[in-house]
Amino acid sequence: MKTFNVNELSIVELQNHLNHIVAPRPIALVSTIDKDGNVNLSPFSFFNLFSVNPPVCVFSPSRRVKDNTTKHTLQNLQEVPECVIHMVNYEMVQQTSLSSTEYPKATNEFHKAGFTQIASVMVAPPRVAEARVALECIVKEIIPLGDSPGAGNLVLAEIIYIHIDEAVLNTEGNIMQEKLDLVARMGGNLYARTGTENIFEVPKPLMQQGMGIDLLPEYIKNSTVLTGNDLAQLANVTEIPSPSTIENYLEANTVIIEEMDHLRPFPASRTSYIHQRSKTMLKHGKLDEAWLNLLAGKHYEEKIISETVPNEI
Repeated sequence: MKTFNVNELSIVELQNHLNHIVAPRPIALVSTIDKDGNVNLSPFSFFNLFSVNPPVCVFSPSRRVKDNTTKHTLQNLQEVPECVIHMVNYEMVQQTSLSSTEYPKATNEFHKAGFTQIASVMVAPPRVAEARVALECIVKEIIPLGDSPGAGNLVLAEIIYIHIDEAVLNTEGNIMQEKLDLVARMGGNLYARTGTENIFEVPKPLMQQGMGIDLLPEYIKNSTVLTGNDLAQLANVTEIPSPSTIENYLEANTVIIEEMDHLRPFPASRTSYIHQRSKTMLKHGKLDEAWLNLLAGKHYEEKIISETVPNEI
């Protein structure tokens, strides 16, 4: 691996590396207002949810790298500590990008970006009508991380009111993640989209105490086919199938026996065949069958070996 001492990198080089590395990052499209009532709208990808009780989001209007000046959003929040955070979906990403243009102070980016400005319920800054989610917030604290170019300013924004487009809710009133169609920032000019084709589920190990990779059988743990991701899925079970279940599976799946018999002269190929089958099963979410396939393969492998080794005289 190539290594870097961050103290030997320019701010631009460091920013470029980190923006590519720490990605994708959710985007907060933040509306603020100054003491004179001038509205500002600007996106920030140094942003995330940090607490649920109390509900707090944090975003960072960093000092500009080019001239060390502070952004209008930060200046507004120092005057009026309220904001609205809007989550950015694919249909509004181009307008959001346009709103990041560094217009002169007191320019209303709602107008520049073509967003519809509507009143908030609890805070002074208006909200974006086109956004599927809007979070009205009170700023509890602003924490400066330095006074040099690129230094962040952590805005701790407590959520006090939430607006959600009913089109993204199911009949139970829960958010359908794919309907939000959120976008995220990456390095350079790159963005990521969380559409249906990019969303997948990973069962949480908190729901049960899995055995862990260290307790997997050596035959599985030392696989040259199964990846760390594959092994982690296999290790997230509390127990392995019983011998009788394995035998029943093998009897019902004679293709395993047929293929392994065909590969009798090639032990490594037999193992690879079994592990590749389980890898495919894991890809399609068939964890239980992947386990059965691995153990059935091992069971029949031991049978082949016993038939190959000559009897002692």
